[in-house]
Amino acid sequence: MPNLDTPELVFLPLGGCGEIGMNLNAYGYGPSDDRRWILVDLGVTFGDDTTPGIDLICADPQFIEDHAENIDAIFLTHAHEDHIGAVGLLWPRLRAPLYATPFTAHLVAGKLAERGLGHVDVNVVPLEGQVEAGPFTVTYVTLTHSIPEPNALAIKTPSGTILHTGDWKIDPDPLIGEGVDVDGLKKLGDEGVLAMVCDSTNVFVDGESGSEATVRHNLIELIASLKGRVAVATFASNVARVATVIEAAKKADRSVCLAGRSMHKIVDAALQTGVLKDLPDLVDEADAGSFPADKILYLCTGSQGEERAALGRISAGTHRNLSLGEGDTAIFSSRVIPGNEKGIFDMQNALAERGVRIITDRMTQDPIHVSGHPARDELERMYQWVRPRISVPVHGERRHIMEHAAFARSMQVPEAVTPRNGDMIRLWPGKAECIDVVPNGRLHLDGSRLVPANSEGLGERIAISKYGYVTASITFDEDGSIADGPYLTSRGLSEEDGSLADESLDAVEMACDEALDGLSRRKRLDDDTVETVLVRTIRRSCERVFGRKPLVDVTIMRV
Repeated sequence: MPNLDTPELVFLPLGGCGEIGMNLNAYGYGPSDDRRWILVDLGVTFGDDTTPGIDLICADPQFIEDHAENIDAIFLTHAHEDHIGAVGLLWPRLRAPLYATPFTAHLVAGKLAERGLGHVDVNVVPLEGQVEAGPFTVTYVTLTHSIPEPNALAIKTPSGTILHTGDWKIDPDPLIGEGVDVDGLKKLGDEGVLAMVCDSTNVFVDGESGSEATVRHNLIELIASLKGRVAVATFASNVARVATVIEAAKKADRSVCLAGRSMHKIVDAALQTGVLKDLPDLVDEADAGSFPADKILYLCTGSQGEERAALGRISAGTHRNLSLGEGDTAIFSSRVIPGNEKGIFDMQNALAERGVRIITDRMTQDPIHVSGHPARDELERMYQWVRPRISVPVHGERRHIMEHAAFARSMQVPEAVTPRNGDMIRLWPGKAECIDVVPNGRLHLDGSRLVPANSEGLGERIAISKYGYVTASITFDEDGSIADGPYLTSRGLSEEDGSLADESLDAVEMACDEALDGLSRRKRLDDDTVETVLVRTIRRSCERVFGRKPLVDVTIMRV
């Protein structure tokens, strides 16, 4: 058994393990009572109908925040929201130096400024650059993904080297940026890699994820064949895809109008950092309507059905400048992210009602979208190049992580672990073991405040959205006799036919009268007793009448 007072290397995922999104990873080195730390990525995930009023969710950093004075650096692998979206939210709690390559650094600086943190410096690391941070030497390794400048991190420590892949794929022709640094990965493998912490997203997908060059060829042919206005929805962060759509429009003799805040922001960042060059003149939204239908293309945000995104407003007919109708086409050059199906299909149905033809990747023989994550053949090649002694699958749901560990063992990796958020994994040559489970969880951005996922306010909001809300008011005189009421009002309760609940609430009020009549004068003089009786009676009666037990709020007055 190792001496716990001697230096040791640990890996601690606080977000992104057992889920896709919300990445926050920590690496520690040193004796157990005095570790130095670096963090890799501070990402978010997005709220859904189970978190009413919540748009952004991030990992709870409380454990590592308690060791903030020992954090030597925060490294960002690339600029997707699930890897940088929480920087502006969490940096004030951590206050460690930030490091990123130019494109990512540009976007992160903007996020910090939006949160009033424009004074915080983001240290720009050149591609394949190296940073010394306490006992860690971190080298950026060029990979390919669906965004510019995706990087793995080669993290060298006295106990060995870890390759943290971030998000990646092997694209032989990525169109934007360099290809995978195969020689650098092989060199790492030759020198010896203790552990590879690796993306698991597409571990169930056979073959390869496909190339952006193939998508470009297919989109050029598709757009050239279309009449009327054309809108293309894609992920704004996929700059190679954005460049492809602009090239396809040019070849089809169409001008391009960027639609959506994120699209403008990403293109601006790509231009300012030299990722994109020599773009044709783009059409302002206010002028797009003056172009003939077959001479314009809208490059839109909203591929995931977001109501407030550009294509969402176009589909609803609420966009101030842009519209689609009979004879026009909307192309979805994107995938459906699980959980977004309803929003996407609602948007597509709304477009179809307007006479718009819908084209998705599943409707075309030749792909108009490819994934940014490695399929099994790509994973196999990475393991052959790097040859780690330990496989640590991350960036996936539980089923992805378990399958990835089995896949790694089939690749003759001596050790494969299946971590969960909060598992502190000690890494020794040829051995990995969980030595602790630290507090972990989620924080929800509720307005301008980060609150725990189990906070009382959020719980009440969820309960109201599920079960409805009833308020009751009643007035007693000094003898405990009812002077007025009880009066009930409701929200979120209705009859089976959708009508208002007034008549049924009358029945609930009668049940309250009967319950109060059964109380003695002494009990009527006690507010707690009256409140308990009313809450219990209202919930039981509403369950009988409406089939649900609402949240109940009681106001008692005495005169």
